[in-house]
Amino acid sequence: MCGIVGYIGQREAFPILIKGLKRLEYRGYDSAGVAIINNESNLNVYKTKGKVAKLENFCEGKNISGHIGIAHTRWATHGEPSSLNAHPHYSESENLAIIHNGIIENYADIKNKLMEKGVQFRSDTDTEVLVQLIEYIQIKKELDLLSAVQVALHQIIGAYAIAILDKRNPNQIIAARKQSPLVIGIGEDEYFLGSDATPIIEYTNQVVYLEDENIAVIRLGEELKIFNILNVELNPEIKKVDMDLGQIEKGGYPHFMLKEIFDQPNCLDNCMRGRVNIEANQVVLSAVIDNKDKLLNAQRFIIVACGTSWHAGLIGKQLIESFCRIPVEVEYASEFRYRNPVVTDKDVVIAISQSGETADTLAAVELAKANGAFIYGICNAIGSSIPRATHTGSYIHVGPEIGVASTKAFTGQVTVLTMLALSIAQAKNSIEQEEYLKIVKELCQLPQKTREVLKLNDRIADLSRTYTYAQNFLYLGRGYSYPVALEGALKLKEISYIHAEGYPAAEMKHGPIALIDSDMPVVVIATQNAMYEKVLSNIQEVKARQGKVIALVNEGDQTIRNIADEVIEIPSTLECLEPLIATIPLQMLAYHVAVCKGKNVDQPRNLAKSVTVE
Repeated sequence: MCGIVGYIGQREAFPILIKGLKRLEYRGYDSAGVAIINNESNLNVYKTKGKVAKLENFCEGKNISGHIGIAHTRWATHGEPSSLNAHPHYSESENLAIIHNGIIENYADIKNKLMEKGVQFRSDTDTEVLVQLIEYIQIKKELDLLSAVQVALHQIIGAYAIAILDKRNPNQIIAARKQSPLVIGIGEDEYFLGSDATPIIEYTNQVVYLEDENIAVIRLGEELKIFNILNVELNPEIKKVDMDLGQIEKGGYPHFMLKEIFDQPNCLDNCMRGRVNIEANQVVLSAVIDNKDKLLNAQRFIIVACGTSWHAGLIGKQLIESFCRIPVEVEYASEFRYRNPVVTDKDVVIAISQSGETADTLAAVELAKANGAFIYGICNAIGSSIPRATHTGSYIHVGPEIGVASTKAFTGQVTVLTMLALSIAQAKNSIEQEEYLKIVKELCQLPQKTREVLKLNDRIADLSRTYTYAQNFLYLGRGYSYPVALEGALKLKEISYIHAEGYPAAEMKHGPIALIDSDMPVVVIATQNAMYEKVLSNIQEVKARQGKVIALVNEGDQTIRNIADEVIEIPSTLECLEPLIATIPLQMLAYHVAVCKGKNVDQPRNLAKSVTVE
């Protein structure tokens, strides 16, 4: 959600800023802008509604020279998408320019007080309120910019990642964060800023992740300085980013989403590497070894997550309860944090987030920690806020996910949850050794089986053309396949804008069956597991009402082939591992329907990759 880029050094800033904004387009946005201080110390701001390419065209012929600048892609919160509300925002004197991710919750009160003192506003945003407040404090109290920022941040309530330029000090960027990510890249006599590492990695792999309520003073020719809002100087911790530039390029695919769907076999290999031994008879997670007492003695697990990560959590619940015999609750983080939940020091809270920056999940973590719970994080983005806030955890190691609709992160999360459940179960002796070995061996076969599933792409592309007419879809599954149905429906909604609902197959008779007619495609996960016969009955109920059935079945299933309108055959596996295979055809179905409808698959409307505000 929103994107920040900054540069200070000897190179021309504009090309770096524009390329950085393009790297961040996956986060979702509706407008874009840049601010650059040129060699005459003029602070030029250019911004437009629409895509980064439109901004680039808008800047043709304008004065974009300069070696220091900041840039932004905005996802509207306060104020409609427009050039006026786009970032950066000037202060009233136009000496300062700011970019901001997050929400200033008490902006209206501050704005009213500033207007009473004669301050004039140009936009409807909360961000402009912040830069006007900083300038007012700077003038009123005769402070330098760092001190004025510190005073201003004491007065605001909300989340922020900000970067500020002052044309009177053309060799400096001030940056700060609270509950919204901000990364500083350290190069040779140059610095870079980003909401994440993707706009930085091309230039340096040395980064500093700003912590909450920290302020960075970035000056040309000087070492990076970090202060807190109380003006205490801190020692920046420099980390190495483990990311390859090729991971954030399309690699010949038409969309990032399709590339990331096809990445999944290698991602599963990477996720298991070093955790499943080469004999495929043991899973070892260092987080379980190091925290065995907390995990084995937990009276309850609580999984908190949002969106796709919540669906992965539903699968994790079944895995942990089945293997470990520990009760598990799965909560939407956005609801958990506001309903005064009962959490104790006997609980383990598992926080799942691809980005590691999801605001509601991070707030749920802090709430659970305050109540004494032990926190286990499952994230993809190394060094992000949630891993830093948790007691321990596991990275999924699937590489950067650029497509807004999550694909490989979901299968990575489910893989880690499977390994976590197996590790705890073995340590607790709550699973028979024969069963444990069978699952571990089959887990190791899944990368190859997912490669077989990917061969279905052309078949699913052809099938998808038939269903672009549909205005509604129903997805049905039972047991481990029910969360897969939810995830399949979510993918279709996200990128094709077709209304879709996931349901437990047996619940169809409790309402959704009333919707079924000849215009209603029904996707059924009907693999040959313990509930096969029951799901078969559900398919017959759909067909009796002229519904169009698209069935996911195991290879060679003739029974359902004779009933369903369309059959997608997938390799057989153990029931507990089926989500890792069954999800992929549903991702491809959503992708190809959306492409056939001419939708922007990688940047669906109104959605952001990382939801860093409530």
